[in-house]
Amino acid sequence: MASENKAGNTATKPRETDDVPVPATLRKSLKNRHIQLIALGGAIGTGLFYGSSESIALAGPSILLAYLIGGLAIFMIVRALSEMSVEDPKAGAFSYYATRYWSKRAGFISGWNYWFNYILVSMVELAVVGSFVNYWFPAIPTWVSAAVFLVVICAANLLGVSKFGEFEFWFAIIKIVAVIAMILGGLAVIVFALPTESGAKATFANWFTVGGGFFPNGLMGQAKDGSWTGLLMALVVVMFSFGGTELIGITAGETEDPKTTIPRATNDIIWRILVFYIGALGVIMAVVPWNQIDGKSSPFVQIFDSVGVHAAAGILNFVCLTAVMSVYNSGLYANSRMLYSLAKQGNAPAYLGKLNKHGVPVAGVLTSAVITAIAVVVVFVWPEFAFNYLMSIATIAGIINWTMIMVTEMKFRRVVAAGGAPDDTDLAGKSGAKALAAIHFKLPFAKVTPWVVLAFLALVVVLMCFSPSYHVAVIAGVIWLAILFVAYQLTQAKK
Repeated sequence: MASENKAGNTATKPRETDDVPVPATLRKSLKNRHIQLIALGGAIGTGLFYGSSESIALAGPSILLAYLIGGLAIFMIVRALSEMSVEDPKAGAFSYYATRYWSKRAGFISGWNYWFNYILVSMVELAVVGSFVNYWFPAIPTWVSAAVFLVVICAANLLGVSKFGEFEFWFAIIKIVAVIAMILGGLAVIVFALPTESGAKATFANWFTVGGGFFPNGLMGQAKDGSWTGLLMALVVVMFSFGGTELIGITAGETEDPKTTIPRATNDIIWRILVFYIGALGVIMAVVPWNQIDGKSSPFVQIFDSVGVHAAAGILNFVCLTAVMSVYNSGLYANSRMLYSLAKQGNAPAYLGKLNKHGVPVAGVLTSAVITAIAVVVVFVWPEFAFNYLMSIATIAGIINWTMIMVTEMKFRRVVAAGGAPDDTDLAGKSGAKALAAIHFKLPFAKVTPWVVLAFLALVVVLMCFSPSYHVAVIAGVIWLAILFVAYQLTQAKK
């Protein structure tokens, strides 16, 4: 309650921050710069720095089209999520929306699927962090590196959401600077015709004149070893490199001004894809012909090695180390908020829905960290099982998550049109066309876009069946969904 000071003025209520004790509630401490960089950093990971060589091998220069097509799909998915997040910003995002606008079962499946997905992604990131540390300190056991980074990131998340935002801000800055430096360096090589160690001329004509042209493997075909290649097969690899972009929706419940910040960050996604994926890989394949990108080292290292900058490997190792830390930092944040939301829905134990005086779901942070630590142990003890089966679930979980976002958006619009919008939104009291017109941040072509995206995601699943690396994920996905359905029924039977 406000009190009178000596001058007779009313003292204002302290602004809610992580450092000001107020009644337990999530703090809206994430600023615009945090959200912009979280969204930007979410699209740049080790998949771009190292995994891009796999996608280039599949499609050659036409991989640029694959990133454009996949980027448009992921942009529409995030737009669908942001449409709901702007109107009703809540922790848990799509799990909360699935519960409110679809069913409690849908919220359960959506939330636990996403939580487990990020557990497995975090598992892999922490398992490989030791390899980056060993680049400089080979004597340090990899499990020690994993343990240290787990504790450090866990501690950072316990400090409050604004501290998480600061960590992500600077992690993202490092990745962004690295990609921009590579693009500018590559353009300098092309524009000034600088010599390369391979002797090949750096030119954008390499897209069309080297190794079979722009579509060296066509839309889809079989290589001599029996594996499937081509533009369509590259879509499978490309889509999973975009995992994490939906983090924008998770942050909505703790953003200072979601109605301004979320749309801005969402709309910038398409430009991030154009610059950081298409721009970066386009420059790489102009400087280093695509058929010389062998996958033995990062394409980013190859482009600097080609002009004699041999320190690039060490620099990229540092960038990838921060990228791994960024993924786990984001994963732990997202998982703790997802558990908090699931608990509030009645889809998780009640203790996970408690906040400390600084607005942190401590139980959610610690529970997620402990389960991740167990998963990392599994990697070290049974690496083949972890990577062949657990990662298959993580692979298909992304498709499940994106599919449920699109279906939930359609159900959200039906509820809004029927006048069933929550009382705490600007849509309350409106119905029909007026209610739909009042939505602040609309999904473009909302009547057809969800169906187009769902058809595209179905195509990706079909293509996964042709890939030796991904077909097991389709089988794992069916089993995983069955487990989630049974788990929900068991939790309801106990009530």
